[in-house]
Amino acid sequence: MGTGARRGASGNPAGKSEKLVCAAGLSDSRFPIPDSRRATRAHGFTLLEVLASLALLGLLMLGVYAGVRVATRGVHAGNARIERIDQVRAAQQLLRRELAQALSQTIDHDDRGVALIFEGAPRQMRYVAPLPGYLGSLGPQLQTLRLVDDGDNGLRLELGLALLPPDGGKPQPVGEPQLLVDHVRSARFSYRGVNARGHPTPWLARWTDGRTLPRLVRLELQLDGLVSWPTLEVPLRVEAGTGGSASVLPMRRTGTL
Repeated sequence: MGTGARRGASGNPAGKSEKLVCAAGLSDSRFPIPDSRRATRAHGFTLLEVLASLALLGLLMLGVYAGVRVATRGVHAGNARIERIDQVRAAQQLLRRELAQALSQTIDHDDRGVALIFEGAPRQMRYVAPLPGYLGSLGPQLQTLRLVDDGDNGLRLELGLALLPPDGGKPQPVGEPQLLVDHVRSARFSYRGVNARGHPTPWLARWTDGRTLPRLVRLELQLDGLVSWPTLEVPLRVEAGTGGSASVLPMRRTGTL
């Protein structure tokens, strides 16, 4: 019986492994042997976790892109507004200077041969004035300020220049008309002077007495966008012998850009 028991013990592999573990000072309950397949799953990511991470990353990138796009639009809008303000300011300074220096010089003749020195219409005016700086070396030039259609349901303000031949011939254009202001929604020119009795006239849409210069010229423009055009009123030269001065006509205070 004792011998059988010993044989049974020696023939049991499990019992032998338990003895080896005990001999090494290890215990199954205290030091469990890990399962390699279970450990592999514990240190990886499931497909759902990967998809959730990609979705969060996509939302983050979308937010960054939206922020960059808004910032870029803001910069472009700011630059466009600055350029627009500079365009309006330059046009007003040029027109104020040129109109104030308008000369009583013949630009055309009427049907009776009477010399005309100024032409004023609701969308065009012609006069003679010197250009500033080195451009004035050619002498006073015929200037044509007009509003033309831009082909996009709007207007643009242009200034054309022409040389006046000494022999009184036909004016010779100098290059193409220069763009002063574009994207004009609506505009009008008006004129004011004195009548035969010396009394101030109301604002007129057309200057009919081309033999004399008006005392005041007004330019009103409605522009597209946020930048506005301050109403421009310019006093012109007073001819000798006409009496009075342009200062007797009330002028509207205009804002500055």
